[in-house]
Amino acid sequence: MSIFQIERQSVFLNSYFARFFKKQILDIVHYTLRQSLITHYFSFMNILILAAGYATRLYPLTENQPKPLLEVAGKPMLEWVIDNLAPIPDIEKVFLVTNNKFAEIFKTWAISYQKKHPKLHFTIVNDGSTSDTDKLGAIGDIHYVLKKENIFDQDLLVVAGDNLFNQPVAEFASAAKAHPATLALYDVGDLEAIKKYNNVTTNEHGVITHFEEKPAKPSSTLTGIALYYYRSDVLPLIETYIAEGNNPDQPGRLIQWLYPRLEVGTWIVPGTWFDIGSKETLVEANEVFKKFSKN
Repeated sequence: MSIFQIERQSVFLNSYFARFFKKQILDIVHYTLRQSLITHYFSFMNILILAAGYATRLYPLTENQPKPLLEVAGKPMLEWVIDNLAPIPDIEKVFLVTNNKFAEIFKTWAISYQKKHPKLHFTIVNDGSTSDTDKLGAIGDIHYVLKKENIFDQDLLVVAGDNLFNQPVAEFASAAKAHPATLALYDVGDLEAIKKYNNVTTNEHGVITHFEEKPAKPSSTLTGIALYYYRSDVLPLIETYIAEGNNPDQPGRLIQWLYPRLEVGTWIVPGTWFDIGSKETLVEANEVFKKFSKN
């Protein structure tokens, strides 16, 4: 074989392998991008319902019955919450964290509710606490469930079991995927009323720029409610928050700690929202939600 023929064969082989490896690299890139898009837009999420409180301000109503199972307009307030979460299309599992006092009551409720809604799969998690003196706190409970159930690998929607809203929030779940973490907001419409809640300020893109608990001089009428979305890559930061010795109670404190560290988006809750914290608000919610009841 002549030198010219050898060189021609060498060029051909180099060209062939270049095309082959280029195709392989492009296939890998396309697959990676495709998987990334699927993960971002079609990934399943878990829901965590916070229901480990003792609601002593509502005694004797909550002495032997958990607050989320108190009825509002003909059905437990927890069912108002779940019925408005159910339209979210990519729910993997619903976790409900509670205490040792009420765990069996919630298990009985979950069996009954799941018979009517078989698409939802419930896991009741007992955090082991027995009273206000040894409770883990809301953020402590989130951390406890993440570790006990080993669910760090999927996005997590967190909601309080006594957080009443009258409209479905499927749009919250889809909008929340645009940010590492997202907080649902409600406009209370009154600067004086906002003083008993938290106060949130956002930029033009709806990203939190300021968060303050019980502000003396609120800058807006927007408050963050107990409805949160955390992308899976953010969940390890909850472990960091706890390890640093931060306050494990009041879930809004986690948002307050997070927003200077990463982008926290917001979503305005439509319709009516109630935070049931007293007998008076329970009575008021019962009257207001009667008009939304289908029973």
